[in-house]
Amino acid sequence: MNNDQRAYMHILKSFILILSFQLLSIIAIAEEQETRIGFLAYHPDRGPVLSNLLPEPQGRGLNGAQLGLNDNNTTGRFLKQHYSLASALAETPEQVSSIVTQWLDDGIRLLITDLPKNELLAVTNIATAYGAIIFNAGSYANELRTETCLSNTLHTLPSRAMLTDALGQWSTARRLQRWLLIKGSQPEDIAYADSLKRSAKRFGVKIVAEKTWSFDTDLRRTAQRELPLFTQTDEYDLVVVADERGDFGEYVMYNTWYPRPVAGTQGLTPVAWHRVIEQWGAAQLQSRFDKEFQRWMNSKDYAAWAAVRTIGEAVTQTRSSDPATLFSFINSDQFQLAAFKGRKLNYRNWSGQLRQPIPLVQPRSLVSQPPLEGFLHPVTDLDTLGIDKPESRCTVSFNTAIKQQ
Repeated sequence: MNNDQRAYMHILKSFILILSFQLLSIIAIAEEQETRIGFLAYHPDRGPVLSNLLPEPQGRGLNGAQLGLNDNNTTGRFLKQHYSLASALAETPEQVSSIVTQWLDDGIRLLITDLPKNELLAVTNIATAYGAIIFNAGSYANELRTETCLSNTLHTLPSRAMLTDALGQWSTARRLQRWLLIKGSQPEDIAYADSLKRSAKRFGVKIVAEKTWSFDTDLRRTAQRELPLFTQTDEYDLVVVADERGDFGEYVMYNTWYPRPVAGTQGLTPVAWHRVIEQWGAAQLQSRFDKEFQRWMNSKDYAAWAAVRTIGEAVTQTRSSDPATLFSFINSDQFQLAAFKGRKLNYRNWSGQLRQPIPLVQPRSLVSQPPLEGFLHPVTDLDTLGIDKPESRCTVSFNTAIKQQ
C-alpha cells in the first residue's frame, strides 16, 4: 500500500468514526425519555392584614418545583431522562379549570397544584378522566385525607392534623397539659382550631377555654391593653393560636394575662419547612434555593419540590413516564424519598399523604421535630402525626385514562 492509499484509508476511517459518533448522538437523543410536568397555582385575594412585615413571596410553590426540576435533570442527564415544567398562575377559578384542560389535552399527565380545597376538587374531577396524577402542594384540609377522598391524588403538603399533632406531642412531652385556645373567625382559622381540638383530645390535653377573636381593633396600638384582658381566664400552661391569615396572632406573644408560651399559627409553629432547618444535609438545599431565587424556602416550596422529586425518583426506578405505573410504584413499599428530614419518606397507601416529620420552629431556630420518642405506632412512628388509617374512609386508587391525548 503506497502513501496515497494510506492517506486515503486514514481519511476514510476518520470519516467513519465521526459519522459513528453522530449516529450515536442521534440515537441517544431519540432514546431520551421525556417527562412533562405541569405546575398550577391560584392565590385568591385574602384581603389586608394588620401584620404585613413578611408578605408571601410571589413565586411560592413554583420556585420549589423549579428547584426540583433542576435536581431531576441533574440526575436524568446520566440516565437519558429529561424533565420539563409548564407553569401558570390562574387569576380566577374558571382559569384553573381552563388551564388544566388545555394541559391535559396537550398530553401532560403529571400535575402539581397550589390550590385551595374547592379548586383542587375541580381539578381532580377533570384530571382523573384523563388518567393524570395530581400532587396536592397547596391545601392543608384534613377532609381531603378523611372523607372527601380524591383518586389519582397524592399530598406532599402536610394536613392540618399533622401540624397540630406535632404540637400536641411536644406539649405533652413538656407537660404543658392545659391550653387556652384563641381562634379567628375565618374558615381557615376555624378549621385549624378544630384540628387543635382533635389533637388535644388525642394526647390528653385539656382546653381550659376557647375564645374567638372577632374584633377589628388595630392591635399595633392597643395590644398591651386589650390582649391581657382578653386572655384572662382559668390558668393555662400554653396559649394555642389559630390565625392562619395573621389578623391578630402576631400580637398575642408577651401580652397574655399569664406569662405563658404561645404556639400554633404564631409563636412556636409547626411547618413543613423553614429556613432554620439545616441538619441532614438540608443546609445545601437551603443554599441552592437561596442562590437561585434570593429568598428563603417555605412550606409551599418544599411541598412542590417534594412532588417533583417524587416524580423523578419514580421515573428513575421504573424507567417509565406512564402515570399508572408511576402511581403504583409511588404507593408501594419500594418507594423512598430522600427529603432532608432525617428519614426516608413514603406515602400512606390509604390517603396518598406523604409521611414526614414536622419541624416546630421559632423565627431563628428549630425547637423540635416530631414524631418524638415515646409516641409509638404499630407500623411507623410517622403515623402518630395526622390522620391514621382507622380514622380515614379513603383508599388510594388510580383511575385508568378514559380520554387519550
